[in-house]
Amino acid sequence: MVRPNPDKNRTHILLTGGSGFLGRFILEEMLGASSPVPVSQVTVLDLKPLEGFADPRIRFIEGDVRDKNLVLDCCSGVDLVIHSAAVVDWGILSKQEVLSVNVEGTRNMIDGCLSAGVKALVYTSSLDVLHDGKPLLNVDETHPYPERHSTSYCLSKCLAEKLVIEANSDQLRTVSLRPADIYGEGDPYHVGSLVRMAMGGFYVRLGNGQSRSQHAYAGNVAQAHLLAAGAMLNGSRDVAGKCYFITDSEGSNFFTFFDRIVEGAGYRIRPKNLWIPGWIGTGLGGISEFIALLWRPIRKYSPKMSRFAVTYICTDYTFTSEKARKDFGFIPKYSEKEAFERTVRHFRNNPVRKQTLQRDGNAGRDLDMVKDSNTNSD
Repeated sequence: MVRPNPDKNRTHILLTGGSGFLGRFILEEMLGASSPVPVSQVTVLDLKPLEGFADPRIRFIEGDVRDKNLVLDCCSGVDLVIHSAAVVDWGILSKQEVLSVNVEGTRNMIDGCLSAGVKALVYTSSLDVLHDGKPLLNVDETHPYPERHSTSYCLSKCLAEKLVIEANSDQLRTVSLRPADIYGEGDPYHVGSLVRMAMGGFYVRLGNGQSRSQHAYAGNVAQAHLLAAGAMLNGSRDVAGKCYFITDSEGSNFFTFFDRIVEGAGYRIRPKNLWIPGWIGTGLGGISEFIALLWRPIRKYSPKMSRFAVTYICTDYTFTSEKARKDFGFIPKYSEKEAFERTVRHFRNNPVRKQTLQRDGNAGRDLDMVKDSNTNSD
């Protein structure tokens, strides 16, 4: 049964992964007075309970994107889907499990959109769709997918992105966004992990400080989702069927960028300048993964260091958001200064626990430290 939209000038949005890190920022931005997409109702689909929001426009459904019948029901009466839920894995889960959530879950969303007559689908992809361990400098959206991906997660995001782009038509307009490494208030991945390392009294950096990557404030990434959605809902054909990199900063070293936030939040970095060469870090990552593999029959946990993480941090990866600016007017809503201050203030006022388990918003599993590109419940 199709649920009528109570206001034809406003939009009923289905947001998957709305309880996750990025998802909460997307939800906050879309419910704000300045949202590029006026909202009548938001249906949030996630395995993790949604807390901290009391807006009457929100309808929460606890569920899994792999449940096709549930997805079909959630899409009923919806104008726009923002599919931000995914599982991020560094080796805890099998390849089949990762693909079932990130690829088959996305396929379910596309089928649900087509069945219910949804107008537009915005997919939260990842810059990892291009990652193969080799340096990438100032690449744009014309750069081809690699022949092989570094992990099953990278592969899954690439396959899902292809599904989304191939589904674009006059019936359903689709777009795929590839955010830079996301940070902000409550960041459990980058800032949270580094703060815990600082709390332990032994702060280790990887590489030589010369590699450059890019980062983006979660509020700006959320804004990009809504701007792209608004363009498609308003009939733009310049956006539909395309992929876009999203960033709000120039390239910088991973540790140089995040050290400022850790210290700004009041944590001491000791020793001050300890850098472990990448080749040593890769070896340690392999050992850490092997130990995690041995423990897997007893307890699944994500290794504190992995070969993929070391390679990612120690390899140049920079790109531009010029295409997003040109096609749908993406200009960062929050300056780097404001994003920095908001993030620092949050971590100063909300101490990080030494041990934290992150519950994935899609697969329903407890994960330790994982890399979030997009995230979200990813």
